[in-house]
Amino acid sequence: MDSVVLLHLLHTLASRFNWQLSALHVHHGISPNADVWADFCSGICAQHGIPLHIERVDISGLRDEHGIEAAARKLRHAAFASLSCDVVALAHHADDQAETLLLQLLRGAGVKGVAAMPVLSHVEGPLLKPSTSHTHATLRPLLDIPRGQLLEYAQQHALSWVEDESNADDRYPRNFLRHRLLPLLEQRFPAYRDTLTRGARHFAEASELLDELAQQDAQGAEGATTLELSVLRQLSNSRAKNLLRYWLHKQGAPMPQNVQLDEILKQLLDAREDAAMSVDFGCLEVKRYQDKAYVMRDLGAFDQNLILPWHGESDLEWPALNSRLIFTQTQGKGISLARLQSAPVTLRLRNGGETLRPHATAATRSLKNLLQEHRVPPWRRERLPLLYCGDELVSVVGVAVAAGFHASDSEPGLVVEQAS
Repeated sequence: MDSVVLLHLLHTLASRFNWQLSALHVHHGISPNADVWADFCSGICAQHGIPLHIERVDISGLRDEHGIEAAARKLRHAAFASLSCDVVALAHHADDQAETLLLQLLRGAGVKGVAAMPVLSHVEGPLLKPSTSHTHATLRPLLDIPRGQLLEYAQQHALSWVEDESNADDRYPRNFLRHRLLPLLEQRFPAYRDTLTRGARHFAEASELLDELAQQDAQGAEGATTLELSVLRQLSNSRAKNLLRYWLHKQGAPMPQNVQLDEILKQLLDAREDAAMSVDFGCLEVKRYQDKAYVMRDLGAFDQNLILPWHGESDLEWPALNSRLIFTQTQGKGISLARLQSAPVTLRLRNGGETLRPHATAATRSLKNLLQEHRVPPWRRERLPLLYCGDELVSVVGVAVAAGFHASDSEPGLVVEQAS
C-alpha cells in the first residue's frame, strides 16, 4: 500500500517538476504469489505510463548465511545500486521508522544504528558496491507520515494494492513488533511514533557529532584507502574505536559487531610489527602493513596462469585484484606506443625471477626488491598485472616502467592505471 501511494504521489508531481519517473520491482520468488505481484506492478505502471523494470533475484545462495529477510534485503539493495538514476525513492513511513528504531535497540546497535533511517542519504564508499553500481541519492519522502494517513490517502484516491502474506507472520521480529507489541504500546503511549521519531533524530545528531570528532582525529591519518595507526595509538580506546568505525563506514564497509571492532583494533595496535594480520568480517577483511590499516573485499582465489592480450582497449577486467585496468593515450608520458608495436602486448602475473630497470640511471632490480621499495602490500604483490611486449617486461602497473620503454616528450604514450 505504501509503495502504491508513493508511486501515485510521484506520478502526480512528475510533470510539474519535469521528473523522469520509472519504477523497479524486485521479484524475490519466495512467495507462491510472486508472479501475481509482478503482474500487478506491470499493470499499475502501464496504467500510468510509467516504465517498469522487474529484477528477478535468487536468495538461495544467501539464505542459509543471512536468513530470508536479510538475504532478500541484501539483493534488493544490490538491485537499487544497479539503477542509473539521480534518486531512488522508497516508501518508508513513520511506523517503519519506529519499528526500525526498536529493532536496532533490541539488537544492541550503536548510536549510528539507532539513528534509524534518514530522509535523504547518499552512497558512501565503493567498497561493497558492485561494478555495475551507480551513484545516487536515496529519498524517503513519507518518513514522517504514519501508515494510517497513507491508508486514508489510498482509500480517498481509490488506489488498489496487494499485501505480502508474510507481513502477517509474527515469527519475523518486525512483524512481532507491528502486530503484537506496538498496538499495546499505543494504548499507553498514543504518540509513540512521534516520540520514537524524535528519539531517532537525537541519535542522528549524536552520530553526526561523533563523526565530526572522528574527522578531527583523522586529520593527516587518512589516505584514499588507508588509516595511519600512529594516530589511533594516541587516542583513548573509545575515540580510537570511534575513528575506526567512522573510517570503515566512509570506505563503504558495513559496521562490524562490537566484538569484531574490538578485535580489529586490538590486532591493529598490538600485533608484532612484522606479523601478518588479517581480521575478516562478512566478505571484508582488515589488514595491516607499514603501520597502516587497509580494508578490502576478500580477493578470493585467482588463476595464476592468467594471460590477457591487449589490442588497444580502453579498459580490461583484471580478476586477480577484482579491478579494471584503464589504458589512457597521452603525449610524452607513460609507455612509448611506438615501442609497443614491436610485438604482441599481454598482461600477466609474476612467475618469479623477474627484473626491471626503472630508468636509465638506475640499477636493474629484482621485482621482489622493487615492490618492497614502493611499499606494495604483500597481499597485492602476487596479483599485480605485469605488462609485456613479447617476452620483454615493460611495466609493473602502478609501480614502474622499464627504462627502454619510457615515452619521450614528443611522442605518444600510454598510461596504464588500476581502478577498483
